[in-house]
Amino acid sequence: MDVDDLLTGIYDQLPDLVDAAVDGLGPEELCRTPRPGVNPVGWLVWHLTRIQDQQVADLLGVDQVWVAGDRAARFGLPADPADTGYGHTPEQVATVRPENAQALVDYHRAVAQRTRGFLTGLRPADLDRVVDESWDPPVTLGVRLVSIAADDLQHVGQAAYLRGLLRP
Repeated sequence: MDVDDLLTGIYDQLPDLVDAAVDGLGPEELCRTPRPGVNPVGWLVWHLTRIQDQQVADLLGVDQVWVAGDRAARFGLPADPADTGYGHTPEQVATVRPENAQALVDYHRAVAQRTRGFLTGLRPADLDRVVDESWDPPVTLGVRLVSIAADDLQHVGQAAYLRGLLRP
């Protein structure tokens, strides 16, 4: 198996999982939590997409999908490229208000398309390239791509679980 086939195989699962997690949920359900301090479905999907968007854009050396057009406005947020939700307080989580499920799907699919383009054609040697020297040991492209995928899969699983609580 080629390395790009392996990675695209992992990342290509995410759009359908995102779609299933938000399908049929209205704006209020996307923001509802089962109890205080729990991140809602809409925030989880927004966050996992923001992480992928920010980190892949950084790897490519391009602007994030988030800052183009009216993307951020569809979530009631400014187009701040630094805001991925990492470290959000409950009050900050509550400010992420997708206008509908389609806003989440559209954003995620745009990011997924960019990611797929990046992954296509990667060779095993590419994965050894150091992309972040601020860690010890330095982070390679392979480690970064696995980390993004693991984070996204964890959060989409959480979103799917919460969706089950909202729509049994």
